[in-house]
Amino acid sequence: MKQYLDLIRTILETGTWQENRTGIRTISMPGAMMRFDLQEGFPAVTTKKLAFKSAIGELVGFLRASRSAADFRELGCKVWDANANENAQWLANPYREGPDDLGDVYGVQWRKWPAYKVLDEKASARIADAQARGYRIVTRFEEDGARKVLLYKAIDQLRQCLDTIMSNPTDRRILFHGWNPAVLEEIALPACHLLYQFLPNAVRKEISLCLYIRSNDVGLGTPFNLVEGAALLSLVGRLTGYAPRWFTYFIGDAHIYENQHAMLLKQLEREPFPSPRLAIAERVPSYAETGVYAPEWLEKIEPGDFSLVGYRHHEPLTAPMAV
Repeated sequence: MKQYLDLIRTILETGTWQENRTGIRTISMPGAMMRFDLQEGFPAVTTKKLAFKSAIGELVGFLRASRSAADFRELGCKVWDANANENAQWLANPYREGPDDLGDVYGVQWRKWPAYKVLDEKASARIADAQARGYRIVTRFEEDGARKVLLYKAIDQLRQCLDTIMSNPTDRRILFHGWNPAVLEEIALPACHLLYQFLPNAVRKEISLCLYIRSNDVGLGTPFNLVEGAALLSLVGRLTGYAPRWFTYFIGDAHIYENQHAMLLKQLEREPFPSPRLAIAERVPSYAETGVYAPEWLEKIEPGDFSLVGYRHHEPLTAPMAV
């Protein structure tokens, strides 16, 4: 994890102290990148104990389109508790549906993106095409003197990615994202890790992932997001018959919170251990071995299906999360 430590050093050396919505200052740097070869190891932080089970629990919650902090807690992840129940702005938000509610965060957009079409009632060919693509007519109405039809469907972006990997692996549009401008005011926290692009190599039977994060808490968020992205790539590769290879991690605003500064300085004093490897339970079908495409495992996967092999780490370090 030398790349992670180098990123911390670069932010501390070149960043600028700034104010932000949380009230806790950050030292921030625009634009950062890390690139990991998953065939050489899993990008787990070793200069402190990684909250691996919590990170995997969050990923599984996303895969299940969870919108409640209670769901994440049941999966072993408590990081959403504060955003759901202690964020003053969210507590006063009229869209909040009570304790533990988060709104349509990450996984809802990944698996149930709300899609609408407004078509002229006389455009029968267009309406038929939309219905063939899974849209259903919700209502008819009049707009500016013309009769219109409103159609809706929930788009499973991640499932579409897997289907495309199987049917057209050279497609350069195999991506999903969580930044839905129509609902930003309706959720506890707009997506930080917001764009994922899968890049299969049909010749080498390898698959890579590029992840773009608009804003990243390098002290606490980056280790979590590295686990989730690399684990997701590994799972997708297993279900589609590709070996996970390059995981490239882009950050827009890379920042360190002032109340996490001491924790990161301590990590910089420590020598990182060799990277561990990720193991996925044998019960999760491998397309390369079975030839059976089973995308339903996106929902069936459990946190216990992921484990780290050969993970050595320094003593735990803690710091508060800014909300």
